[in-house]
Amino acid sequence: MRKVIEYRKLLGVDKAVTLAELKSLYRNFMKEFHPDKIQDNEELKLEVEEKSKKIIEAYHFLVSIAPETIEATLPEYNNTITNSNIADITFTGKRLRIDFQDGSAYEYFSVPENTYVKLVNADSQGRFARRHIYTSFMYRNVAKAAMAV
Repeated sequence: MRKVIEYRKLLGVDKAVTLAELKSLYRNFMKEFHPDKIQDNEELKLEVEEKSKKIIEAYHFLVSIAPETIEATLPEYNNTITNSNIADITFTGKRLRIDFQDGSAYEYFSVPENTYVKLVNADSQGRFARRHIYTSFMYRNVAKAAMAV
């Protein structure tokens, strides 16, 4: 959750920001902080380059957790959590990443460590996740499902 707050602060937005507003802010920031605009000052160019990388990362992250994005990808998410088994679980500082056998992966935020421990020790990790994780925590897609050929 700290990451979300940092990114919102960096872009100067709140929870209610829309995708259109995010896109507009992002474009304005990139116009201002694009490294190619600096030609003669190498130190300033590196500083602006670092700032632009942070802005890009913040923009993509906030887009991935935006309500419009979640709503648009909900059918895909529901398909994954109901039809695909868990392949791997990773827990790092209140962030839980669940990789599924279909190739998709989701990152869940502000997950208590005891919930992670219960998930790992559950008789059925899929059932535990359906009941206690999938609809309880803010999430974002971090890997798309492999497309059938």
